Amino acid sequence: MPSLLFLTQRIPYPPTKGEKIRAWHVLEHLARSHQVHLGCLIDEEADWQHVPTLRAICADAYFARLDRRRAKLACLRGLATGEPLSALFYADRGLDAWVRGVMETVRPEIVFVLSSNMAPYILDRRGRERVRIVDLVDVDSAKWRAYAETGSGPMRWVHAREARRVEALERRIGRECDWSTFVSAEEAALFRRIAPESAAKVRAISNGVDSAHFDPALPFEPPFPRGPPTFVFTGAMDYPPNVDAVAWFADAVLPRLRGARFVIVGAAPAPQVQALAARPDIVVTGRVPDVRPYLAHATAAVAPMRIARGIQNKVLEAMAMARPVVVTPDGLEGIGARPGAEVLVAADAESFAAQCARAAQPDAAAIGQAARARVLADYVWAERLRGFDALLAPTQELTAA
Repeated sequence: MPSLLFLTQRIPYPPTKGEKIRAWHVLEHLARSHQVHLGCLIDEEADWQHVPTLRAICADAYFARLDRRRAKLACLRGLATGEPLSALFYADRGLDAWVRGVMETVRPEIVFVLSSNMAPYILDRRGRERVRIVDLVDVDSAKWRAYAETGSGPMRWVHAREARRVEALERRIGRECDWSTFVSAEEAALFRRIAPESAAKVRAISNGVDSAHFDPALPFEPPFPRGPPTFVFTGAMDYPPNVDAVAWFADAVLPRLRGARFVIVGAAPAPQVQALAARPDIVVTGRVPDVRPYLAHATAAVAPMRIARGIQNKVLEAMAMARPVVVTPDGLEGIGARPGAEVLVAADAESFAAQCARAAQPDAAAIGQAARARVLADYVWAERLRGFDALLAPTQELTAA
């Protein structure tokens, strides 16, 4: 089997959140037909127990310990060097030496890098590889630009600077690598506008969802007492766009839903999220072993994203669980679901509350069933990942996607 170097910024197992979900499914898929050399970082102590799972499917693997506090301090040198702080955050000498060793001794035929933050490990190195792919997933520079536009004080300047530096890195990736891939057609189109010189080498390859795992027919014990209509949000709760989403829902939407309950499910809730737990109609769970029971017993899932990039896995998972999903337009990017029939869409607080009220009606169950049918038809991982197979066959004729 051909050899493949696979780099990702966080250990891709277990696939319990955002970037790890995509990374795991891509890695598992590629490991079936390639000898994979995996390099990644681990920032949570509990994740070390999953190292054997990954070693079992890889020819070789290197796991670097990421101390987030030290990394935040170390990345500040970028203010002097001009490098993106977010890329420096994931810089590790041991991992860099391991990558150099793989490039020089294994000389992999394929290099696959997930996220712009990991691209510096390979950009200045060239081996015998015939295909070099960087899966940027989202246009991160646009995310930093949004933070700058909505922020204040010194961080507004930091975020604006990061947007410029990350965009420069993204454009370099586009020029120097064979393919740049994104999670949605919208993200791919945005990057083509930012880097028109690399437009021909840009592809959109969407996420899928494990519909056998997220199956409403499975038995799930209720995670909360029966009672009022319950709206559930799932996600990493130290991620700024998620923090913004739940704070907006709690302050602007929930008061319009008299007698309703809001359950926020996700690890590492930020102080702003923890403070919401003091309200009688809000529950903040922190990390849970399984989000499926919360979705299974929710009246509806909500994704009130006001800052969003790419596909929201939380939306696909809730759809797979046959739940009505109320989502902002930004949160529906890259998901081909019909508003009003398969999801409920609203942009402002008043209409979002109205759609939540609609989701609480008995006939909304049909929306949930239609949502699962859409997932089964269009968001199967095996089908989605064929897009990467095509890029690994350089002699194949490829048309713009």
